Amino acid sequence: MMIADKEVLIYPALNPNAPLVILNAYEGEGETVHTELQKQKIPDLSFAAVKIPDWNTDMSPWAIPPVYKNDEPFTGGADEYLEKLTNDIVPAVISDIGGKPAYIALAGYSLAGLFAVYAMYHTDVFSRIASASGSMWYPHFIDYAKSNKLTKMPDKLYLSLGDKEAKTRNQIMATVENNTRELHDYYSSLGINTLFEMNEGNHFKDAALRIAKAIAWIVE
Repeated sequence: MMIADKEVLIYPALNPNAPLVILNAYEGEGETVHTELQKQKIPDLSFAAVKIPDWNTDMSPWAIPPVYKNDEPFTGGADEYLEKLTNDIVPAVISDIGGKPAYIALAGYSLAGLFAVYAMYHTDVFSRIASASGSMWYPHFIDYAKSNKLTKMPDKLYLSLGDKEAKTRNQIMATVENNTRELHDYYSSLGINTLFEMNEGNHFKDAALRIAKAIAWIVE
């Protein structure tokens, strides 16, 4: 269905009051992740995937130049999209499901994983956060995370990376592992139940499986 100019795939739980997981998805990622979730031994949950065509706009917290030559810039539209997500998309998904979710979780891969963590500073809608291979290389994000107050302390926070993601000549991207580990330690020090998991491979290996594993951990 279309909600606030976004295509949203909704997979209701058997129990309409089961937890709801929202995934900001790239292209056909939502269907693939749902298929992987069905293979996981997890509690009954509702799952909604929001297709994000304007990836470098909606998922980026502030504007930065392209990381690679000839790539698109990141234009910093996360605040605007988050308002649309919380005010329009989430309520419409809940209405379609027909119940009251036990809690709402937010998940994402890559830049959407960064967005999920960024959202903790701007809304209290999401009680659990899953960031799989999140773009924690994003310039100034570590400073932002440590110098700003969380709107809501999540019950559970999942962070992951591939073990080859930091092995790049790009100096910005190469910071991703150190930054993710630093964030894990920081959020753990705040008393948040935080897991950091390393997966085999580079950024593009088993993306749907990594997201499904992340979701499985936060809802277990």
